[in-house]
Amino acid sequence: MPTNVSPEYKKAEADYKAAREPRDRLAALREMLRTIPKHKGTEHLQAGIKTKIKELTEELAAPKKAGARAGPVYTFRPEGAGQIVLLGPPNSGKSSLHHALTGSGAQVGAYPFTTQHPQPGMAPVHDIGIQLIDLPPITAEHPLPWIGNAMQPADGALLVVDVSEPGCVAATDELVGLLEERRVYLTGEWPGGAGTPPDPDDPFAKLLPTALVASKADLTEQVEEEVEVLMELVGLDLPVLRSSVPDDEISHLGDWLFDALGVVRVYTVAATERKDDRPYTIRRGQTVMDVAALIHKDFARDLKFARLIRPGRPDRRIGRAFPLEDGDRIEIHI
Repeated sequence: MPTNVSPEYKKAEADYKAAREPRDRLAALREMLRTIPKHKGTEHLQAGIKTKIKELTEELAAPKKAGARAGPVYTFRPEGAGQIVLLGPPNSGKSSLHHALTGSGAQVGAYPFTTQHPQPGMAPVHDIGIQLIDLPPITAEHPLPWIGNAMQPADGALLVVDVSEPGCVAATDELVGLLEERRVYLTGEWPGGAGTPPDPDDPFAKLLPTALVASKADLTEQVEEEVEVLMELVGLDLPVLRSSVPDDEISHLGDWLFDALGVVRVYTVAATERKDDRPYTIRRGQTVMDVAALIHKDFARDLKFARLIRPGRPDRRIGRAFPLEDGDRIEIHI
C-alpha cells in the first residue's frame, strides 16, 4: 500500500475488497481514486484503479445498450450460502460435474471449449443452496480478459482436473499462471484465504480459497498419487476431493463446501409461523446483528435483543453481538 495514505483511502480499499456487487465495487473504486495521494509513487496504482473503473462501468452499462443485453453476462450476483467458481483445463469434466450437482443442463461435449460463457447453477446442500458458476476453460489458446473480474465475488473455487489426461500437469500449470497474471492466486486456506499474495500492497489481488477435484476418478488408478505429483509439479497445496459422475460420487462435494465455507443456518420463529422454515445463512462467528441485517436493514437498525431457542435448553435473551451456531432458532425483538 502507498505510504501515508489517508484513513478514507484505507476504508475505501477495504470496502472494495468486501464488496459483492459490481455497483458497490465501482463506488469503492471511485472513492479510492478520490482519496489516494496524488504523487509519482502512486501513479501505477492510480492507473490500475482507473482501469478497473472503466471495466466495471462498461460492464454495468452493457445491458442497457439498444434496450437489451449487448452480450453475455460474465459476473453473477452472489446467491445462496456462497458462490463457488468451477475452474479447469479443457475436457476436465467440469461441466458434467456442474450439471450433476445443479441440474443446470450445462452443455457437455467430448471436445475442447464446450463451455463458452459462465454458467450459473444452484447446488442443494441440506436445506440451503450453494451457487456454482461453471467457467470456460482457461488456456493461453483461448484467453478470457474478463476472468479476473468474474472471480471477484467468489467465495472459493473447485479446480477440476482429470488426472488421467496425459497433459493435465502442463494444462493446470498454464491455468494457474494465467490466473496469477490476472492477480488471482489459488490458496488452500478456507474459508477466507488466510495467506498473503506475492504483492500484499496490491488492492486488486484476489486470494481464492480452492480445492482440487480429481474428476473421472472411476477411470483413474491411484488417484491420490497422481494428484500429489500434479500439485508438486505445479506448486499448489490444496485440499483434494474425488469425483465420479457415472458412479454418483459427487454428493460429498456439497457437504465439504458447506463445512469449508463455515456456513451457519439460522431459523426464525416468524418463519416457522409462516410455515416457511428456510434458514438465513451466515458464516461461523457471525452474530444476531448479521441475521437481522439479512432480514431487513431496519431490523438491524432497530434491533433491541433476540430470544434464542435451542432444543433441550431453556430459551434465553441474547444481545446483538451474540455469535450464533448452526441450527439456532431466534426470535427478533425491535
